[in-house]
Amino acid sequence: MQLNDILLFSMRAATANRGRTLLMLLAMTIGVGSVVVLISLGDSARRYVIGEFTSLGTNLLIVLPGRSETTGGPPPLLGGTPRDLTLDDAMALSRAATVRRTAPIIAGSAPVSVGNLEREMMVLGSTSELSEIRHLDLAQGSFLPPGDPTRAQAVCVIGMKGRQELFGRQAAVGQWLRIGDRRFRVIGILASSGVSLGEDLGELVIIPVAAAQSLFNTSSLFRILVEATSPEGMEQTRHFILETIRARHQGEDDITVITQDAVLATFDRIFRALTLSVAGIGAISLVVAGIMIMNVMLVAVSNRRAEIGLLKALGASQRQIMGLFLTESAILSLTGAGIGLLLALLGMRLAAFLFPQFPLQLAPWSPVIALAVALFTGVVFGVLPAHRAAVLEPVLALARR
Repeated sequence: MQLNDILLFSMRAATANRGRTLLMLLAMTIGVGSVVVLISLGDSARRYVIGEFTSLGTNLLIVLPGRSETTGGPPPLLGGTPRDLTLDDAMALSRAATVRRTAPIIAGSAPVSVGNLEREMMVLGSTSELSEIRHLDLAQGSFLPPGDPTRAQAVCVIGMKGRQELFGRQAAVGQWLRIGDRRFRVIGILASSGVSLGEDLGELVIIPVAAAQSLFNTSSLFRILVEATSPEGMEQTRHFILETIRARHQGEDDITVITQDAVLATFDRIFRALTLSVAGIGAISLVVAGIMIMNVMLVAVSNRRAEIGLLKALGASQRQIMGLFLTESAILSLTGAGIGLLLALLGMRLAAFLFPQFPLQLAPWSPVIALAVALFTGVVFGVLPAHRAAVLEPVLALARR
């Protein structure tokens, strides 16, 4: 028998019993669809988190008060350290040749009011360099002015959502608002940038770091953002930060320096492992589909004994009989895989429409893996029925015995 004859015979056999064929196609469709969707979910989550960290800036190092190695856990976000980070510490870090920018940060929440309108908002104290480090875009006005960071200028930059709720249709730039018991003049409006690492930029107010120290009555910093001049200088910058703070803190190693690359590599490993785990869970459905194909094909062998006997009586070898049944299994597996892939794409399009904030995209390698596993599963679980058909005696098979 030639290849064309084998393919034609297998396709006719697959469509002869529509109920049996639909069962096998349904099982394989569900299996492949679930694998593709789960792999794409894990891969999209990984790319989303990496994109969020990348949006923070490039060549970024984050200096946190406290040392995780001595506490046995994550570094504290506020207080609880032998010595707090100060504005003088941040200014000392900007003197290195490998440091392009530094941005000291103080964070807190306070009531923000305009006339009779008031709402609680996140207040961030920093310097003009925060805009370049965090890649913040402005819709109107300008960012914090450069200059001496110890000067508590009464100016602020407000997020778009806060501007709309406090000023309505009025122009906000040049107007005054009150943060706590202090007045600030609005000099800029942040562009609508959505949520970055859980921080809603639309509800953010940015003021000079010295003004934030006075507002919250504190001299300690929440953290310091340091931008290195190049990726090659990241490690050198990290050592400079550790040595500088150690010298300023009387020999104490009481800070944690997190590099952006280390954070990205950690999340990348976590989400790759998660993607492989959920893909393994989805692959279970492919195994179930393979078992169904095997059972249905075994029933098909019993129902087609006369047909098999006739083929063997006409001279078909055991190898050819096995080839016919394995080809039929492969055709059904690939067809079901194709339908499952199409349904997975439609499902992800629908999910992307319903949840536009989450960038769900097809993992580039998921269709190849799903099709290969589907074909492998169909062929492997089709071996037993094919072997059983191949070893039938022609006379007994024609007699349906």
